[in-house]
Formats: sequence, structure tokens, C-alpha cells
Amino acid sequence: MAGRRSGLCRLLRKKNEGPGPAPARQPEEMQNFQPLQQDPGQHRTEEHVRARGRFRRAVQRFLKFIGIRRRTPRTTPPEGTAQPDTRTNNPKAKPDVDSTPTDPTATSDTALTHDLTSPVTALTHLMATADIAPIHCAANSDTALVDETTTSGTAPTDLMAKADIAPMPMDGTSNLDTAPMDGTGISGTVMTDDVKTSETTPTDVMEKSNTKTTESIGNADTTPTQSVTDAPNLDFFKEKGFSNQKQVPAIVRYIHQCLTFHVSPDVSLHTNILSLVGAHPRDVVMSLLHCAPACDRAASMIWRTIASSGTTAEKVLPTLLQVMEDWPLYSVSSSDGDNKDVFALAATLALQMIIQEPECQDALMIYAPQLLVALLFQVFVSTEQMPEEVKTFWRQCREQCDLPNDPNRFAVQTIKALLCCLHWENEVVAMECKRGWDTLLHPDTHHYAVGLLAREMRSVLIPFYSLITTHLLGLLSSKEPHWELPALAFLVELLDYVEGRKCHESVLPILSKHLQSQCPDSHRLALRGLLVLSVDPSMAESICSLAEHLVELLHDGDGDVVAMTLSVFLNMLQDKDIEALSSTALKLAEALQPLFDNDNIHVQLLSIRLFQEVMELLAEEGPKTLNTQVHQSLIPLFFHLHDENQCVAEASRETLLSAASFLKRRDLEQLLRREQPIKFCDCLMDKDVSRRDEHLHQALPYLQSPQQPLREAAVRFMGVAAWHMQDLQPVMKALEVMTEDDCSSYSTMQTAVLSAFRRAVSK
Repeated sequence: MAGRRSGLCRLLRKKNEGPGPAPARQPEEMQNFQPLQQDPGQHRTEEHVRARGRFRRAVQRFLKFIGIRRRTPRTTPPEGTAQPDTRTNNPKAKPDVDSTPTDPTATSDTALTHDLTSPVTALTHLMATADIAPIHCAANSDTALVDETTTSGTAPTDLMAKADIAPMPMDGTSNLDTAPMDGTGISGTVMTDDVKTSETTPTDVMEKSNTKTTESIGNADTTPTQSVTDAPNLDFFKEKGFSNQKQVPAIVRYIHQCLTFHVSPDVSLHTNILSLVGAHPRDVVMSLLHCAPACDRAASMIWRTIASSGTTAEKVLPTLLQVMEDWPLYSVSSSDGDNKDVFALAATLALQMIIQEPECQDALMIYAPQLLVALLFQVFVSTEQMPEEVKTFWRQCREQCDLPNDPNRFAVQTIKALLCCLHWENEVVAMECKRGWDTLLHPDTHHYAVGLLAREMRSVLIPFYSLITTHLLGLLSSKEPHWELPALAFLVELLDYVEGRKCHESVLPILSKHLQSQCPDSHRLALRGLLVLSVDPSMAESICSLAEHLVELLHDGDGDVVAMTLSVFLNMLQDKDIEALSSTALKLAEALQPLFDNDNIHVQLLSIRLFQEVMELLAEEGPKTLNTQVHQSLIPLFFHLHDENQCVAEASRETLLSAASFLKRRDLEQLLRREQPIKFCDCLMDKDVSRRDEHLHQALPYLQSPQQPLREAAVRFMGVAAWHMQDLQPVMKALEVMTEDDCSSYSTMQTAVLSAFRRAVSK
């Protein structure tokens, strides 16, 4: 330090030793330097100008020597001893750029002509404003307040503003410790004032004199630097805030603000974030969603930091789930009293950041069912309900990130990312091949796509069946469920793999509710669920409580609904000891008979078999219970003995035998076993006199049957009935309408029957 001071003194003495006559040296006590403001630079020679330039460079080297202590210490500090300028003093040479007098009104905006990223920019700021900002220099090495720059170690650049500097006294007794350049001294301090304009004041960035602090130099109109050298100091918060829940929102905002100026958190900040989340996970999540709902760059860094630890990720996922499930806004107050609502989509944005970190896979696996259901719910609700405030929020999110135009598509992307993170890529591809993802985006087909996804994921969801079933039951049991149909579709697909009467008993009330709904899709889904439950013999008695509602569905025009209803009854009747169905057996039998002629072969087959089961169930209670319904079934069952479908024909034969046995008509039973259908008709019309007209009217529609075997059987039946009927006019009218039939055999039989009727009438 002493060497630098002596060098500066020699340099200043050198100033008056140039070529030419030297001015007379006045006594030291007579020297009187004029202040900077009183010397505008007039009457100044080139020798003075060049000497002043050398002085500036010396000061610049001196400040650089002090500046090496700022941020990046070197192993060997560079020598800072000032050297006198050895260039030839040529009065005709062009003056040094640094020594050119500057307009006193110049500001830093015009003086800064070089890159501000080198360490010597501190000196540039020092000299930026002419005749305004004094320079205070001291040699105290304990405290050095300089403006921080973003790079270090570069070669110094002469960026001195063009300004007048008052010469330093040459009395030989003053030094840098006691003789500042402007006549005022601040012992032990080196301070550089950062002056932007003549009206601005220096910015104080220090709190303690023993602390070495740097202040970033940046253009106020540009984005702050994104380099990280030191993590934000959270010692104060760690001591007073980490254990105080009310301080968490302030800490989160502080961290978010710090990361706004950094590329990524360093080790210290990373540890502080994880510690804070470990202590207060819910408060951290809500505070971060409050201060950065659109998940800007700083917030995304915090979310990824949280996801870098599986333990902390597992702690924050439950809170994110709660926010995602409450559309469109989640209302909650933070620990510091912030009552601002949080958008459900903000939690989805955070989840997407978390999914990108591989360390959180185990945590995601734990909550995979709930996350999947929550995301599916968001796809549905964001398709149907998009309030204006949600649209505005989403536009803000799209301005910061590259996101889809619609939130429902973003939710689908998040589902795919979640499945791929859990290594369920095959299910993603399967849905893509079946266009399931596109189907998911339409409200009318959303529940079909949810059911498809559930079927595709059956194998991977095996460990989660009980968990996801419980979660779905909770959603469906809420007072105001917003996702009933898709949730029911998902639940139905899992019932095949869920065991336990307790679970089935919990599902039954939900299925009963949807069974009585006016929505056809709800009927189908409820019946599919009942079809699964009815296979369990222990559930038969419970399902019987829904028998009346099921009977009503037998009149539905949808063949699939009717077929599933018939299957539910058949499964229930496998329990022979069931008694609860007896009260609705008559209504069931009446509803079954019209189904014998249904266009759907599956419905025909099921209805005929179910009728047989009902007869066997009530056989012990006596024939009078179901006597009328069984008599009415004889003619339809007889004609379906000739059905083209062999399954229907065989089922009709077995049921007709059961009916004859139920009515205790052994004669009819024997004729059927001998396969004598004509004699069966004759015996039926001969002995059942009171029901002849009824049997005849039941047979008439079969003359118009689309199946030729049934039409031929109907004509033969009419021929037999002619011998037992008194009024043949209805039969003759029905046969005359059918004269245009193309079947030759049918025409022959028809002609013969008509001739027989005419002869009977003429008698």
C-alpha cells in the first residue's frame, strides 16, 4: 500500500517536470487549489491535460487493487503499484481520450460508453457525473463499498467520464489516508457513489460496516442478471420463521423474489426450500400458489426443487389434489390471513412441473389414482364450465408459458405425462390407437372415454383397486357431485376386481340412485354395475330391493338396457332360497311375455329363460299364484318352437315343458316330448274351452311374422282352431289379407284353411 502511495506522489510530481519552462514553484503554504466547480477547465495547457489523464489511470489502478477483495479472491493479488507514464510528452499529439475535458452537465447516460460488465465499471460510475459527485478514497482494508459487477477478472478498461478533477496537493505531507481529493476526508472507507443523474442520490446497500457487500449494476430497463454466485441469505428466516407458521408466506415470497433474478437455486437455497416444505408443506403450497398462480420461471424452479426430493413431493401432493378437485376456485386462507382464492388450474400447472422430475416417481405412484381422477375431472369440467375469470387467468398463463389454447387439452397432456412418468406408456398408446384422448375432450362422449381408459388400465391399477374405488365412492356420495357420470363409468369398470361384501354394499346405494335417473346413460352404467354385483350370491337379497325399478326398465326401448336387466334378474334367481322376489314375480312375468317376440334375439332368449326361472321359483307356492300368466305364455312359446334360431327354439321347448308341468297338464307335456305339435294345438283348443278366443287372438300376429316357419305354423294352428271355433270371421279376414305371400307351400295351406272355414260357416 505504501508503494502505491509513493508511486502516486512521484506521478503527481512528474506532472510539472515536462518539457518546456516549468512554472515558478510557490511555497507549500501558499498553494491554494480551486474546487472542481470553480475551475471549468479554461486556460488549461495540454501538459496539464496529459498529466490529469495519467492521474486518472493511477487512481483507476488503485481502485482496482482494492476491488479484488469483492467476490472472487485470487490466490496472488495483482500488483497495484502505480507507475508513472513514460510516454513522450508531445504537445502536438492528440490528447488522451480520458483526459479530454468534459461538459460539466454530462451524466452517466452519456459518459458510459464501454461495457459495464468489467470490474473497473466501479470507477466509471465514480467519474460518471462531471463536477457533481466527489470521490472519497481511503486505505482501510476492512471495509470496501463498491458497486457490484456481473463479471470479474477482466482487463480494466478506461471508461472515465470526461470531467475535471481537482489536483492533489504536492506538499509531501498529505497522503491518501488524510488528504481526499475534494478536501474532505472519511477515514477508513472507500465508497463509490453510483450516480445515475444529477438529481439522484447514492444507494446504500450496506447494513453493517464489517460486511463486504456488492450491489448489482444493471440497466433498469432490462431483465436482471440470471447468474447465481451466492444463495439468498435465509439465516434470519431460519432462526425466526421456519418454526413460525405465520412467517411461511413471507419466506416463500422472499424466495420467489430472489429466484426471479437467478437461473436456479444453489445448494444453500435448495436446502432451505426443502427444509421449509418439510416443516410446513401445506402453507408453502398455498403461499406459492397465491404469489405465483401462473407458475412463472421462479415458481417453476421452486416446484422442481420440491420435486427433487421424494419426501417433500409426497408432502405437497395432497394439498395440490385438494385444489385441483375444487373447480374453478379453491377458497382457503393462508397462515398470514391471505384469503385470495386459488385457481384449480394453478395446482395443475404446479403438478406438471413436479412430474418432470424423476425423483418424485415414488410419491406420484402413491397418489396416482387420485391424481388421475382429479385430472380427468378437470378435463370434463373445463370442457363444460369455463367462467370468464378462468379464461382470463388462462390467457395470463399462456403469455408466460407455451401452453395449449384450451385448459382441457392441457389437462389431457398432464394425464399423458403422469402415465409416462409412471412407465404406463402402453396404456397411453392404446388410448391413442382407439382415439380415446380425442373422445375425452367432448362432453357427450367423455364418460365413454373414461370407461375406456379404466379398461385399458385394469392391469396396472390392480394394486390400487380398493384405494381408487374408495375415492370414487367418496366423489359419488357427495351432496353435489360434479362428475357423476364419468366417475360412475370408472367405478363400474373396477367392480369386477373389487372383492368384499362391505364394498359392494357401499356401491349399491349409488347404483340405485342412478337406476332411477332420467338419463339413459345413467341407466346403462347402473345396470352394468348391478350386473357385476348380482353375480355375488350374498348380494342377491340386497339387489331384490331394486326389483320394482328393474321391472320398469323391461319396458325400455333400448335392447341393451332390457338385456342387462334380464341378466340381473337371472343372476339373482340363481339363489333358489330367495324370497324377496316373490312380491314382484307377477309383475315380472307380465313384463316378460311381450319380450318373447322382441326383435333382439338376445332379449328373446333371456326373457324365455327368465320366465322359466320365475315359474320354478313360484311352483312351491301353488299354481294359482302364476296360473293366468302361464296360460298366456303357451301360444307364444308354442310358435317359437319353430323359430329359425335354434337357441330360441330350444329354450322355448324347455320353458313350454315347464309351463305344462306348472299347470299340471301332463297330456300337453307328453305331446311335446313326442314332438307332435299339431296334436298339441288340438289338445289345447279342445280342453281349454274358456280360452279358445284368447288363444286364437294370440296366434293371429304370427301370420305376419317375418319368419316363414312361424307363418306356416300359424296357418296350421288356424286350421286346427277352425274345428273348435264358433266365430271364424276374424280368422278369415286375417287369412285373406295374406293371399299375396310368395311362399307356395304357405299359399296352398292358406287356401285349404280358407276352404275349411267356408264349409264350416255354410253349415
